[in-house]
Amino acid sequence: MNPTTIELVGAALFALALIHTFSTRFFEHLAHTRPNHAGLWHFLAEVEVVFGFWALVLMVIMFALLGKAEATRYLDTRNFTEPLFVFSIMVAAASRPVILLAGSVTRMLTRLIPLPGAMASTLVILSAVPLMGSFITEPAAMTLAALLLRDGVFQLGISLRLRYAILGALFVNVSIGGTLTPYAAPPVLMVAKAWGWDLQHMLLHFGWKTGLAVVLNAAGLVLLFSREFIQLRPPTRSTDERPPALVTLIHLGFLGGIVVFAHHPAAFLGLFLFFLGFTAAYERYQSPLILREGLLVAFFLAGLVVLGGQQQWWLEPLLLSMSSDAIFFGATALTAITDNAALTYLGSLVPGLSEEFKYALVAGAVAGGGLTIIANAPNPAGASILKVGFPEQAINAGGLLLAALPATAVAVLCLKLL
Repeated sequence: MNPTTIELVGAALFALALIHTFSTRFFEHLAHTRPNHAGLWHFLAEVEVVFGFWALVLMVIMFALLGKAEATRYLDTRNFTEPLFVFSIMVAAASRPVILLAGSVTRMLTRLIPLPGAMASTLVILSAVPLMGSFITEPAAMTLAALLLRDGVFQLGISLRLRYAILGALFVNVSIGGTLTPYAAPPVLMVAKAWGWDLQHMLLHFGWKTGLAVVLNAAGLVLLFSREFIQLRPPTRSTDERPPALVTLIHLGFLGGIVVFAHHPAAFLGLFLFFLGFTAAYERYQSPLILREGLLVAFFLAGLVVLGGQQQWWLEPLLLSMSSDAIFFGATALTAITDNAALTYLGSLVPGLSEEFKYALVAGAVAGGGLTIIANAPNPAGASILKVGFPEQAINAGGLLLAALPATAVAVLCLKLL
């Protein structure tokens, strides 16, 4: 390794961003104890702001040290398709017609499960919706599941311990639930074309294992907290006015179009703008769009793209120094401090990797995708929606890590031993 000055600065700022992610409560405390600058401290306490803020610091340093031409060239070579897509799909999936339809399907499936209280609905949301992510993409599945949880079981006065347990299981299940197909999970998408992984390959090597892990995680959670669940009443049905079937179909059409053109920003952003026009024209059938939440999540992911581009110098040799057995657990651990798609992308650039190494890298990356906010691209979307259910509207990074460990262990066992 022979890193440049900017690469060293980028690694240092990345480390500071990680520390900042685990320190948002400190900034919330400053906002209350130092009211003169409360707005600034509240801004820095937003988890979604962290990587965007430190990416700005990196760009200021690059402008100062390398000049405008080199700094803008670096930005121009970054791929911001994923942040733009997550923003678009998050807002479209959270529209009232789509959520009401998802709620109806959830209630229908819930009636088929003979479990008391809110156990059945939680089981469905934590299993069926993440597996849907293999077809509607993980960000869309995360958005739908988070909204159903926020407006359902999170409204029933559940304990903080159960809230974190649900959040951890949701993040892990979405990360592994998108691996039934080669196009829905970001870490799989990064390697599918380069390695020739098609639908048959994903189902044979990943799908049945991750599907089992998703069900085990959801069932294990509702059984572990069965005493608390039994005391809860089932989530009530939404009283929002149901839009006409044609309006719902048009929303689904926009949602499907954005998914189909997920890798073509000009196409899906054009569809998204038409979607905004349609919601404005038929405002009586809409709830307020989550534009602010979507923009914050996109800002977070864009910052991760900018900062992550300076980490290849130490990540790539670290990955390649491991055996196929070590890379599985190494990728699981590294995913907690880097985006899992970044890890698999680095692997896709290396020729001549064995099939065992390829499987271990991707399996470890998806298994660890629920450990932190930054581990998987859809996680910030879920955190942005569900944080209203936590004290001071802040999700503690350490609490999330501990809550996600059991579900991560189940995913590791299924992917490693089966």
